[in-house]
Amino acid sequence: MEAVVERNNLWRAYERVMRNKGAAGVDGLTVEEFKAWLQGHWPSVRAALLAGDYMPAAIRKVEIPKPNGGVRTLGIPTVLDRLIQQALLQVLQPGG
Repeated sequence: MEAVVERNNLWRAYERVMRNKGAAGVDGLTVEEFKAWLQGHWPSVRAALLAGDYMPAAIRKVEIPKPNGGVRTLGIPTVLDRLIQQALLQVLQPGG
C-alpha cells in the first residue's frame, strides 16, 4: 500500500483521472472540484488507506439508452475512488 500512496504514483493516477474526466459519483464531487477537495482531505484518506480502514463510497447507478431500444446500466464511482483504483492498477500492472 505504501507504493500505492507514493507521491509519483498518485500524481500519475491523478493526471489520468483528470484526463479521463467522467461524471461525478454519489458524492456529487466533479473532477473540476476534486483538486481543492483532495488538498484538504488527502492526509486522512492516506492514513485510512495505510491502516486498511478505507471504505469506497457507493456506486452511482446511471441508465443510458441503447441505440436499438432498452437501457444499459452504468456504475459510476466517486472521483476519489477512481483515483485510488488507478493508483492500485499502476502498482499491480506496472508499465501498463
